[in-house]
Amino acid sequence: MTTSPDGAAELPGGKRLSGTHGSLARGVSAPVAGTVFALALTGGMRLGPGAGREVLFGRNRPAVHVCLGEDDPLVSRHQGTLTHRGGQWWISNHGRLPIRLARGRLLFTGEEPLPLDTGYTPLFVRGSRHREHLLEVYVTDADGTAPTPRPADITLPPRTWILTAQERLVLVVLGRRYLLHEVRPQPLTWQDTAAHLARLQPGASWGPKKVEHVVSAVRTRLSRDGVPFLTREEIGEPVGNTLNDHLLRELLLSTTLVPPDLALLDVQPDDDTWS
Repeated sequence: MTTSPDGAAELPGGKRLSGTHGSLARGVSAPVAGTVFALALTGGMRLGPGAGREVLFGRNRPAVHVCLGEDDPLVSRHQGTLTHRGGQWWISNHGRLPIRLARGRLLFTGEEPLPLDTGYTPLFVRGSRHREHLLEVYVTDADGTAPTPRPADITLPPRTWILTAQERLVLVVLGRRYLLHEVRPQPLTWQDTAAHLARLQPGASWGPKKVEHVVSAVRTRLSRDGVPFLTREEIGEPVGNTLNDHLLRELLLSTTLVPPDLALLDVQPDDDTWS
């Protein structure tokens, strides 16, 4: 296998991307639809579609086309491969560590390759000392042009969900740990949520069943409106906190709930009654 001037393996038909190439998230352009771009910190590769064409990436610069995590021994010498077949690009893992894709999907070595959508896909490999090695991938679509900059356009607001005052209060208590940016937050239990609500509203007759009813109604409403992973059928057993975790994350990502909502609670954040 011959190498290019930067020491990476040559790829017939491919074009090198320098380490100073801008992020692929800004878009790319190519004359042929289905062209793949792969970029790591030190450079990358562009390659047009064609049955059996491959882009190898990993730590061993002379043996791969895109060098990823060159100074990190936790990254495999040949971590993964982008392969074109059936008119589509696929990602496969050959390394010891999983490759993380969008929405936390992990691809392990030995698993079936996953298809790559057109557009931008970030791939992550966890390294040593809490490092995350990023491989940016971009597959051009039928039009093959980069997205047009739109600096003067009005910023589109996120889709927020309508909550009643009661629902918002219950969800702020249930998801208080998320709003406080704890590292690995979990929803409070029905019982703990009811106990905190009873202290906030002593005359409201809060109990675990009432809390569950309020939260379940919100989950059902959002699920019917297209939000995934809010029903037992989608998750499967055991459910545990998963449904409420997904609900709270959707409410935060959509900015339906935001940290200033903690002002609804009259117990201070450092009060030991919240432990």
